[in-house]
Amino acid sequence: MEIWINPACSKCRSAVRLLDAEGADYTVRRYLEDVPSPEEIRAVLDRLGLEPWDITRTQEADAKELGLKDWPREPEARERWITALAEHPKLIQRPIITAEDGTAVVARTDEAVRDAMGR
Repeated sequence: MEIWINPACSKCRSAVRLLDAEGADYTVRRYLEDVPSPEEIRAVLDRLGLEPWDITRTQEADAKELGLKDWPREPEARERWITALAEHPKLIQRPIITAEDGTAVVARTDEAVRDAMGR
């Protein structure tokens, strides 16, 4: 299991604390330093069963600067969104846990973290 975190994020810190408290075996990826490639983002999206706009933090300054709220949310625009996430990793929703069963979850709640641990 791997968790993508921003250490400055309270939801990320909470998820890590819960993983530790439960004795989970996991690795931490500080995705702002170890930026995921477009291929890795595609793989995580497949595991999540989501589209890139579903995991984009649209209130971030970078999102506003790029005008993401006006970008189309359709299959033809998918690669444009993935490129934006790879070039501006602050836009990626966090934390994301990749579970052992090949799925992933956006683990913003204790329930979601526990769900990932149970997979």
